[in-house]
Amino acid sequence: MLLKIDALLDYAFPAPADVLLQVEAAAMPDQRLEAQSLVIESDHPIRAVAGEEGIGQRTWARAERRLVARYAATVRIERTPVQLEALPPTPVAALPAGAIPYLLPSRYCEADRFDHFVRTRFPGLAGGALATALAAWVEANVAYDGSVVNGGGALATFAERRGVCRDHAHLLVALARAGEIPARCVSAYAPGVDPPDFHAVAELWLDGAWRLVDATGMGNADDLARVAVGRDATDIAFMTVFGSARMMAQHVSVARIG
Repeated sequence: MLLKIDALLDYAFPAPADVLLQVEAAAMPDQRLEAQSLVIESDHPIRAVAGEEGIGQRTWARAERRLVARYAATVRIERTPVQLEALPPTPVAALPAGAIPYLLPSRYCEADRFDHFVRTRFPGLAGGALATALAAWVEANVAYDGSVVNGGGALATFAERRGVCRDHAHLLVALARAGEIPARCVSAYAPGVDPPDFHAVAELWLDGAWRLVDATGMGNADDLARVAVGRDATDIAFMTVFGSARMMAQHVSVARIG
């Protein structure tokens, strides 16, 4: 699968501010960058730093009055689809060190609040079978509503039963952690997202590897290009402003070209 990605960020700033961007697709074994360009209009130097878990990179920029960033890339996805329901569970005591933090509650993924729900609603399920059931439950029971962002995290989404992609990802991650499956949030580019935008999905540790799952049902694991990973939206935001900003224009386009 070959994806063509174009993104534009245009923001106005009432006062100078530092800005942390995470918009570049990550170079990884299952996604190869064939071309990539990030152009930031700024009078100040920019600086790249490694992303969470060493995946992708963040870029520091200094904004005065206006910041315009243009990103373009061609990414080849080389990821074989996997039948999640067939993957066996991994006992928590046997997990690798890097997966253990993703079992724990975080700011927007209050996994400890879902233990009873997961145990009683999905009795007897574990591993890939539980992951498949949880993803299906979120997709069926949480409406995609672009007008709503539940800032309270997974618990708020569970109560509201609607939200945007990050809300779906937060809820699936929290439910998976409650079911003893390490789970993390992933920012990604995906074709077919409606409306087109930066996308958020989940990644679950199953049978010795991280497996991408889109609880909105809009993206498929074999055509997602990861940008960043982390505990929740705090770690994967496409732009973090240390100050205030006003959006002038924002555009994301992702197309399959081969």
